[in-house]
Amino acid sequence: MAVGYSVSPSFVEEDALSAPLDAARPLTKLLPVATSMVEVHGVKVASFTVNGVELICLPQVFELFLKHLVGGLHTVYTKLKRLDISPVVCTVEQVRVLRGLGAIQPGVNRCKLITRADFETLYRDCTNARVSNRNTGNKQTNIRLNYSPPLLSPELS
Repeated sequence: MAVGYSVSPSFVEEDALSAPLDAARPLTKLLPVATSMVEVHGVKVASFTVNGVELICLPQVFELFLKHLVGGLHTVYTKLKRLDISPVVCTVEQVRVLRGLGAIQPGVNRCKLITRADFETLYRDCTNARVSNRNTGNKQTNIRLNYSPPLLSPELS
């Protein structure tokens, strides 16, 4: 559900609208696409609606929600591959719109989009991996997680 405001339309190639979203599909003719800011986990994120499917900016949601959970963007792409999620490559015009919205840095020349459902799958995977790593980590990590400091210092007891 779109929250906020709508931005001037971006463009996507017609072939991308005629079939399921696919990062490797050849693109030919430009058609307008709805651009908006949507709320994801309480934060506004740049979004494009293509063929009735809401696509959100992967680098933006990485910065907002995943960066502190995983080692880096490379880890996210590895997870996407394992989860069989194929991000959609932005057109040049979509990249310009995303830069204008502040979703990506000014020097960025390319970007990928994922569906909200795919983002939720990725987010769950990242948060579950984080909890799993804490529970099955090395002895030193487990000792640190299970350690609770004394309530009073030895001098006061």
